[in-house]
Amino acid sequence: MAENYGTVASGRKQTKARTGIRGRYGYMDFSFLLIICTLLVIGIIMMFSASYAWALEESGGESGTGYATKQMFMASVGVVAMIVISYIDYHKFFKPIASIGLYVLCVVLLLAVLLKGITEGGATRWIVIGPLNFQPSELTKFGMIILFSYLIVKNYKNMDKFTVGILPFGFLLGIVVVLLLLQPHLSCTILICLVSACLMFVGGVRWKHIFILFIVAVCALLLGVYILSRGDDGFTYFATRIQSWLDPFSDEKGKTWQTCQSLIAIGSGGVFGLGLGESRQKFLYLPETKNDFVFAIVCEELGFIGAVTIVLLFALLVIRGFYIASKAADKFGMLITIGVTVQVGIQAFFNIAVVSNLIPNTGISLPFFSYGGTALIMQLAEMGVVLNISRQASMDT
Repeated sequence: MAENYGTVASGRKQTKARTGIRGRYGYMDFSFLLIICTLLVIGIIMMFSASYAWALEESGGESGTGYATKQMFMASVGVVAMIVISYIDYHKFFKPIASIGLYVLCVVLLLAVLLKGITEGGATRWIVIGPLNFQPSELTKFGMIILFSYLIVKNYKNMDKFTVGILPFGFLLGIVVVLLLLQPHLSCTILICLVSACLMFVGGVRWKHIFILFIVAVCALLLGVYILSRGDDGFTYFATRIQSWLDPFSDEKGKTWQTCQSLIAIGSGGVFGLGLGESRQKFLYLPETKNDFVFAIVCEELGFIGAVTIVLLFALLVIRGFYIASKAADKFGMLITIGVTVQVGIQAFFNIAVVSNLIPNTGISLPFFSYGGTALIMQLAEMGVVLNISRQASMDT
């Protein structure tokens, strides 16, 4: 008996695609692929520029390409993974052993981080698996999307009931939230909660039930932050970031240094920027230029015009992702596409908001730009899943 993946709500007639890259199932969405490749290429170039001075410093002046070389290798692995996955039927995730099994694996890895993780910058988020320095939270983002998409389709007719649409989802989400807050990884916690809430809303959960879950989640999050940020001198980890947000120049040579230097970099760029490779703040003034604050270097070197271009590319990625979701062959494909698209969109917004001091520093990376093998490979792998969904969808021209 064939699996029921959920029928599309519109009941539209399926038509063969007429544009794109022909694949095993159909045509890969070329526009979506082009946007991904454009962001990836620009991201590698900007990460190389942003990391050059720090690579020189850490290598004793021997080479400034250390981070860029590793990032290009990881990008190559990610692109291969994206292409391969675009040929693998996404319905293979529509099995308990795949969806629930992936969730269990994520929970086990998050526990392993707490027991034998590597601590950097006051947070324990990485574990070493053989030669790999792995960040389980990146896999958890995708794991939650797959699990929630599977459960929503299985229980679609009863999602408006509190005992079906809220309690089990809240319980599964709560386990992950606790494990992430213990790291602590506030940005990933908020991101997963928002993506999960979006999937539940699209899946048919009532507004009032989502509101109740939201209130509970906010209270639990605030309580968790309060408990975990208490130290001998009061608030430590989170309090420093709140202080940097409220008054970035209050301790510009101490705790608010990073935020202060980021704003200087953005302001120095002006409208057209200083020119590619001409950043001054990347010369050991602004920390984490290769990671969370690479967008500040984008603003400094490419200016307002360059920064807006990057923002528009992410906006186009989200819009095209929603278009693919609207054409998905079934609810399962629609939900996965929405989850992945919302995840990338929210993550990009949060990073840019942090860099510009719109919100407190939460330690979130910029998709396709920030240095990090686990994150980049997972992001490209997720894009591969969306491309596979586009192959099997009715992509009208």
